[in-house]
This record gives sequence, C-alpha cells and structure tokens, in this order.
Amino acid sequence: MNTLTIEGWYKTSETSKPVELGQIHFHVSVADHLRLEQAEERLNKTHEAEIMVDVDMSRMELIMPQECGPLSDCQFRVYLSTRDQRGQFHLVGHRESDGSLVYSNAVMIDQLG
Repeated sequence: MNTLTIEGWYKTSETSKPVELGQIHFHVSVADHLRLEQAEERLNKTHEAEIMVDVDMSRMELIMPQECGPLSDCQFRVYLSTRDQRGQFHLVGHRESDGSLVYSNAVMIDQLG
C-alpha cells in the first residue's frame, strides 16, 4: 500500500480561484493502484481525455486538513500527461459542509510502488 501526503486545494465554484487547503494524507491500496494502471492503459488505447475511478472511502484512510472537514464523495481523476503521455492521477471530491470541489496535486501512476 502507498501512503501519500499531497498538497490539496478547493474551489467554492467553477469560476472561483483555487484556495490552498493544506496537506491531504491518504493510502492507495494495491487494488486501487491496479485500477489506476488499468485506467491509464484504457486512456492510451481509447484517447479519452480522462477517466474517473471510484474510491472506497471506508478503506482509504483519508486524512483531510482539519479546516476542510470530511468529504461527501471521493474519486481518482486519471489522465495522460500532454508532455509524455504517462498516466497521472489526483484525488477529487466534494466537501461535505458546503459542496466545494476539493482536489490534490497530481501524482504519476508509475511512481506508486
């Protein structure tokens, strides 16, 4: 299992500027890692822009910054880097308190051990 601590951001609306949230800490299970790799393979074959991969929040051990509070939903957004076509992902969800979009910085899929 991979443990990641990544900078997080939130937006209160589509047109608002991103606001730094602090560090998001979470684990990527072996099963989630496999789903991320499968999504990357699919993107390379189909040339879709992105794929959303559902996350089982009860098994993720997600730790959000205290000022954020819990998320109402959570997915991994998988896409290919425009520079080298390598798969990247980031955590995407919505804040339970007000529905704001919450997301992490991106991570290369092949950096997961």
